[in-house]
Amino acid sequence: MPMKSSGAPTAVREIDRRDHGVGWIPYPDERMQRASHAFEIDGDVWLMDPIDFDGLDDLVTEFGEVAGVVTLLDRHKRDAAEIANRHDVAVHVPQWMDGVVEDIDAPTERVRRELADTGAGVHKIVDNRLWQEAAIMIEEQGTLIVPEAVGRAEYFLHSSEILGVHPALRLKPPRRLRQFSPDRVLVGHGDGVHEDATTALHDAVANSRSRTPGLYGKITKNLIFG
Repeated sequence: MPMKSSGAPTAVREIDRRDHGVGWIPYPDERMQRASHAFEIDGDVWLMDPIDFDGLDDLVTEFGEVAGVVTLLDRHKRDAAEIANRHDVAVHVPQWMDGVVEDIDAPTERVRRELADTGAGVHKIVDNRLWQEAAIMIEEQGTLIVPEAVGRAEYFLHSSEILGVHPALRLKPPRRLRQFSPDRVLVGHGDGVHEDATTALHDAVANSRSRTPGLYGKITKNLIFG
């Protein structure tokens, strides 16, 4: 199983379907389990860190008209520009995030604390010279969207976890996530958490450091023995 696949996706897996949106994993056979999401607010559809594929428009427009694309992680530019240009919308980037807008060949809009006038909050999660990440909290839907700080791909997870902090953040976990009490957590790597999501989120952050040796051991074993 490759860590990261490339080329045109041919076996897209749908995930996280609900009344207000859907997600997709374009390359189900890769270890990274990169995931993208579409979420609907008041009839408008927003695409978070999207990877494009043939059939994307049919999948997402059943929820409404595409109003914009959102980039929540500085290195998750992915196919934001191509999709935004196809739908004649802007790519929305957090106001404080550096080095992203310049690399997006599409109209862009800076976001402060709220995504346009949707009521969805945009929250700074990680901000340093190596990593800039925001999360979106849709309070009315009980949905928290986190692109990278926590995830559900295998290499994120200690054996006791259903949601885990990214291996590179384990020793300094993103404690800002403790402010949220969502009904579900959607992530940028793997399927989302739809039951006991607040418990899983708070547990992941609170026990990140103590579980680091076990997770690193698991990752090393997988690298050596496949």
